[in-house]
Amino acid sequence: MDATTKPLRIPPEMAVYAEEHGVFEIIQKMVEKLLVDRPEDTIQYLIDHLRNNNDDAPRIVILGPPASGKHTMATLLGKRLNATHITPENLLSNDVSLLAKTALSYKHKGQEIPNELWTQLIRERLSEVDCVKRGWILEGFPRTREQALMLQMNGSTPDHVVVLDAPDIVLIERNMGKRIDRRNGEVYHTTFDWPDDPEIQKNLVEPEGISEEETGQKLLEYHRNIPGILRTFQKVHKQINADQPCMDVFSQVLTFVLSKPRSAAPHTPRVLMYGPPGSGCTLQAALLAQKYGVINISCGQLLKEAVANEKKYEEMIAPYIENSQQVPNTFVLKILTERLGRLDSSTYGWVLHGFPRDTEQAALLSDAGFQPNRVFFMDIPDDVAVERLSYRVTDPVSGERYHAIYKPAPSTEVHQRLQKNPKDAEESVQAKLDMYHANMEDLEEFYQNVIHVNADQDPYTVFEFIESCIVNPLPKSVPEDPASP
Repeated sequence: MDATTKPLRIPPEMAVYAEEHGVFEIIQKMVEKLLVDRPEDTIQYLIDHLRNNNDDAPRIVILGPPASGKHTMATLLGKRLNATHITPENLLSNDVSLLAKTALSYKHKGQEIPNELWTQLIRERLSEVDCVKRGWILEGFPRTREQALMLQMNGSTPDHVVVLDAPDIVLIERNMGKRIDRRNGEVYHTTFDWPDDPEIQKNLVEPEGISEEETGQKLLEYHRNIPGILRTFQKVHKQINADQPCMDVFSQVLTFVLSKPRSAAPHTPRVLMYGPPGSGCTLQAALLAQKYGVINISCGQLLKEAVANEKKYEEMIAPYIENSQQVPNTFVLKILTERLGRLDSSTYGWVLHGFPRDTEQAALLSDAGFQPNRVFFMDIPDDVAVERLSYRVTDPVSGERYHAIYKPAPSTEVHQRLQKNPKDAEESVQAKLDMYHANMEDLEEFYQNVIHVNADQDPYTVFEFIESCIVNPLPKSVPEDPASP
């Protein structure tokens, strides 16, 4: 870049690289860690931090009243995310920790373990290799706002706080049916999760503190403390209804913990919309351009403008357009990259539709340095696409478009002069649909993190979904569950 040249332009490849590798988030995380830990040797500290490569490791807290399913959710998440499951109980069972022995001495005397000692215990545990490398899931802590603030002060801040909730009457019923295997501490329930093995049944015992009166006292204490805890983790918590089937709760919890917090990094939308004819790509691109100021680039319209305005392209591509033939990729890419490379596209972002149509075109676009950061596939049934297009007609006098079903002509006079474009004939539409289906799977494989959109609904409902996917970060990827088929 030449600093003497105005305006100063940053090559688009730099933004693509920064977004792809999360450069802004890496620097932000390093600054946060420096301010919390304040190491003496900052350079070596940052080198060690980068070597750990654990910024995406899960850091999750699971809270909830008694019998809300905290232990079950934490166990399932630990297995699915391969993260370390931590509870106050297993913190105290650490035989080699002096802090754990000190905390146990308080417990044996029947005294409350000080909050400062709890947070030191947690910090010590979270600094161990398994938590640093694989991440952690902390169950049932903090229990008060003071404990939550201490966690923040010592740098043990979670990225996600799951708060399970259910009516008190349901929780009391659940708690009274709880049984524990005295050999390994596994939890069962007389109604919902009774073991089939008679040997396990013999070892089940009723835990202490599950009577209706004791459970009620614990619920009162929980309801008194939870508002302050939620204020501490205001931007990273989500309350989930635990009064539903276990796997439904887990699905919602997993979706939440895989979501990423909104980044403060500069974000330039580079949106690619791909769909069959009649799926609404043109309308959705126009809505995005209208609301966010991104540059709306229609490949077909761009080629027509090139023929009309640019003499150097007229002789090359005019014959193809006049005969309704596909323009060679070389000519299309030359016109398209010139438009994508303009200053307004680099500054405000772009939404592209009509190109690419196959993996060859997608590879050419990528090789030219234009990589979308959101790819939407607009999905509609073939019969809906045919219905949308084959009943479409135009008034040659006013240029207004009508539809025999959704937008009929306002008068008999207008209806009699309506004309149908030959490209909207059912046979022509079906041929385009066949071509779309032939290339869809290969394009989906080419572009990672494709977002499928149900385009067979109200256009503004579709737009709201697309908008949310652009504004919010893409969720974290997680390995497939080995237990799933």
